[in-house]
Amino acid sequence: MVHRTDNLVISAALAGAVTRKDQNEAVPYTPEEFGDEAKRCYDAGAAIVHIHARDEQGLPTPDLDIIRETLENIKKKAPDIIINLSTAISINATDRERIKPVRTFKPPLASLNTNSMNFSVANWKTGEVVMAADNVFTNTFKTIQRFASYMQKAGTKPEMEIYDMGGLYNMLLLDKQEGMFDHPLHFQCVFGVCGGIPFTPMNFAHFLSVMPEDATWSVCGVANQQFQAALSAIGWGGHVRVGLEDNIRMPNGDLAKGSWEQVAWAKQMAEKAGRNVVQGEEARKEFNIKNKEVTL
Repeated sequence: MVHRTDNLVISAALAGAVTRKDQNEAVPYTPEEFGDEAKRCYDAGAAIVHIHARDEQGLPTPDLDIIRETLENIKKKAPDIIINLSTAISINATDRERIKPVRTFKPPLASLNTNSMNFSVANWKTGEVVMAADNVFTNTFKTIQRFASYMQKAGTKPEMEIYDMGGLYNMLLLDKQEGMFDHPLHFQCVFGVCGGIPFTPMNFAHFLSVMPEDATWSVCGVANQQFQAALSAIGWGGHVRVGLEDNIRMPNGDLAKGSWEQVAWAKQMAEKAGRNVVQGEEARKEFNIKNKEVTL
């Protein structure tokens, strides 16, 4: 039986690598905007913010100075929030650029992508691939192992991003290597990405049936699958990620006023289900996090 808990941790993915202000004005670009949005998310109930920093043009960036300023603003305005740094950053970032922020800032959490895939953006009504049609998001076994090693040295908890069953089995394979990962493992089930698998009750159940019994787990989903996955995780004792990286709207179709509004929705749903939304030290205990702060 997969691990279940009465406590619930809400993560907020504030921007991502793709979502832009011309889609939703609330997407943060500047370090100040990231700090303000992190504070709003924390006040709404989020324990964690997942960060892709942006440059002056609003493009995702591996620039360490911009990332540092972004983290400083977040910690200034929401000092108890837990930082989760992306190691995807953008489709143009090299492996060295992707892992360098983890090596530099030693965040409590960082994403660890688990397989290579045709990571794109598509119109699901027409079948047209509308962005990055020739892109392959490359995550070889060598890359995964190297990133995991650097995370071990930094004391950073890997959040294993599971886009399909192949990625999950990749992690179970590598976990057989002594010292590769600390236990319990932590998985993020990602539904609805073009190149991955959509949310269905069967796909959700399949993920849970294969995870180790002691692993912690969370879910996120693209567009309306964000809410489908979140409601299922809330009911089944898991954790939830929301935010404008994954979905710019609310369940009624209106543009979200910010990631914080989705956080408030998730907290409301959790409380209706009898779950206890936790932050700070309680959230760190739920995810077995070593590092309390980023190194700035």
